[in-house]
Amino acid sequence: MEKNKILLLFPDGVGIRNYLFSNTFNNYKSEDLILFHGFDPQTITSIKEDTLIDNDILIPNYKESLKEKFLRELICISRLYYNNSKVNNPTLLTNWNWKQKGLSKKIFYKLIQISSIFFKKYPSILKLEKMYQKAIRQNPFYYQVKNILSDAKVSHLFCSHQRALTAAPVFAAATDLGIKTSTVIYSWDNLPKARLALRADNYLVWSLYMKNELKQFYSEIPAENIHITGTPQFEFYDEPKNIIDKEIFYQKYNLDLNKRIICFSGDDTKTSPDDPSYLKDIAEEIIKANLQNEYQILLRRCPVDFSGRFDKIVEQYKDLIKEAPPLWYFSKSKEWNTVYPTFDDVKLLVSTAFYSDIVVNVGSTMAFDFAMFNKPCIFINYDQPNKNVKDWSVKTIYQFQHFRSMPNKKSVIWLNGKNEIAQKIVMQTSNNIDMINWKEIILGDYKNASNNIRKIIN
Repeated sequence: MEKNKILLLFPDGVGIRNYLFSNTFNNYKSEDLILFHGFDPQTITSIKEDTLIDNDILIPNYKESLKEKFLRELICISRLYYNNSKVNNPTLLTNWNWKQKGLSKKIFYKLIQISSIFFKKYPSILKLEKMYQKAIRQNPFYYQVKNILSDAKVSHLFCSHQRALTAAPVFAAATDLGIKTSTVIYSWDNLPKARLALRADNYLVWSLYMKNELKQFYSEIPAENIHITGTPQFEFYDEPKNIIDKEIFYQKYNLDLNKRIICFSGDDTKTSPDDPSYLKDIAEEIIKANLQNEYQILLRRCPVDFSGRFDKIVEQYKDLIKEAPPLWYFSKSKEWNTVYPTFDDVKLLVSTAFYSDIVVNVGSTMAFDFAMFNKPCIFINYDQPNKNVKDWSVKTIYQFQHFRSMPNKKSVIWLNGKNEIAQKIVMQTSNNIDMINWKEIILGDYKNASNNIRKIIN
């Protein structure tokens, strides 16, 4: 009897940890798992070593037509205006790139901005969606994918990232062939950003909060098509095998067994351009308070930050700051969509949260990673006097829509100035009840996420 074939669309590497390294696709016996991807042969070989992938197919080259791009971007800006009208949060409009380089791009995007004036009402946005769906079906890529899906006899299509450019025509082809489709909403902050281009039979969200967001911002999607599954990236924290032996961990990263660990988790350069200055502030204040014999700082930079911007600070405070670089593969281009984690990085991240006493960052999801072990999180809440980007501010960051999910401000510790660093780190108290409540709001049934996703796909 021929097995059902499940096609796993991974347009980039960021979902590998969450869905291929977790238990989501580990218990399929009567199905073949086929990876539909854009990775190089070396990457595929590495992935197959740690997963149960039976086969793989390379995604054909997709060249977006001018019409497709115009409609896609027009839908985005129109939805951002609409979403703002629903929730009264102007920061949503920061998800549109207002500053374009080059004359042709400036003209192109200015035309889109002008056109958006005529698409303020939701029915008109839905008309744009229909036009976009028609346009992607006219691209040669659509027909290539349709033939691939037909030849492979795919029974179900699963996507690891709902905003990928290639996902929309792939899902269109699957729908037209009668293939069942499912997509996850990759992260807790994604839905208000108006980048859901594909249309699926099943939308898998982390929690009831995210389901309500999807219903709010995409009211045309039937509620029965939205499934609360949790996200499997947090299942790793419940498995003791993912915690590296203490002596090995401390020795590998040159840590002192007698000192407590402050983890500084960096964001990408766009989200938090002043991270190196914040790290320097912490180091200076620890030394100023004569706490360097009690504390050490462990830096975990963002996996897609290749800037080297922390190097001078780390060298300057090498006795205090240690590094645990993310264990990710990347191509020579170092583009974010060619970067993906190793399974060893799962253990590194879990162990970092387990052995550290506290995490400090600018509004990062790492707050939830540390909450897995009831560790407090400090959110940096002050601007640097000398900014790398003049119009960047933490005041904008914490007004983003996803922070409205916080039950109250006591969920994390707020670092409102450099002068508070020593006090807040030593105090290390956040209201655990409030953090637990926030974790439940955002993560939902994360402990059973893999099983929940399997049920939907089966």
